[in-house]
Order: sequence, then structure tokens, then C-alpha cells
Amino acid sequence: QVQLVESGGGLVRAGGSLRLSCAASGLTLTFSRYNMGWFRRAPGKEREFVAAISWSGGSTDYADSVKGRFTISRDNAKNTVYLQMNSLKPEDTAVYYCAADTSRINSGTRYASGWGQGTQVTVSS
Repeated sequence: QVQLVESGGGLVRAGGSLRLSCAASGLTLTFSRYNMGWFRRAPGKEREFVAAISWSGGSTDYADSVKGRFTISRDNAKNTVYLQMNSLKPEDTAVYYCAADTSRINSGTRYASGWGQGTQVTVSS
């Protein structure tokens, strides 16, 4: 079973930056076979897609709300995916989750082979 552990969340002022990490273990296949994604859930709202990266790192996808501010990347040698978040806004406040699956991950993804437990990001105005 895929196990994912997020880290790097915290409290930051609007305009600041954070980098989230998601470390994978317990993989059935090598990490480089998995597409990876980040999602978030704000208080009182449904979980929403943030960003995704293909197994090779050659393709990325972003929600319109984070394009130009967030960057997803991966290090297959470290079994880790990252989310660099710049120019943070109060509306980015949410619990951020990473997901892994051998199928493509995008805004329509509802199921994945693995989900992390989440890391809280709070952006103050």
C-alpha cells in the first residue's frame, strides 16, 4: 500500500512562500511509475485539485487559481514530490494532501492509490 507523508506546512503571511514535501514509501512499483498530485481542502469546502506531475516529471498541470504562483516538481531518486508555493494568499489556506496513482492525476481525480494525511497551510492577511 502506498504511504505518503507530507511536510512543510505552517503559518505564513500573505505574499510569503512555503515548500511542501511528500515522501512516498511502501510502493508496489518504483516511485517513478507513479503520477503525483497535490490537492487541498479549505474549511467548509470540498477537496480541490491543485497541481499534478507525470511519472517522468515531463508534464505538469495546475489549477487556474495557482498558475504562475505554485510549482510542482519531483525527485525520483528520493521518492519525493514537492510543491513550491509563492505569493501566497489568504484563500490558499487549507489542508494540503498529496496523492499517487499510476493513472493520470488531474482535476477530475476522485480516487488514487495513496493519499497522505495532509499538512496545514495557513496564510494570514
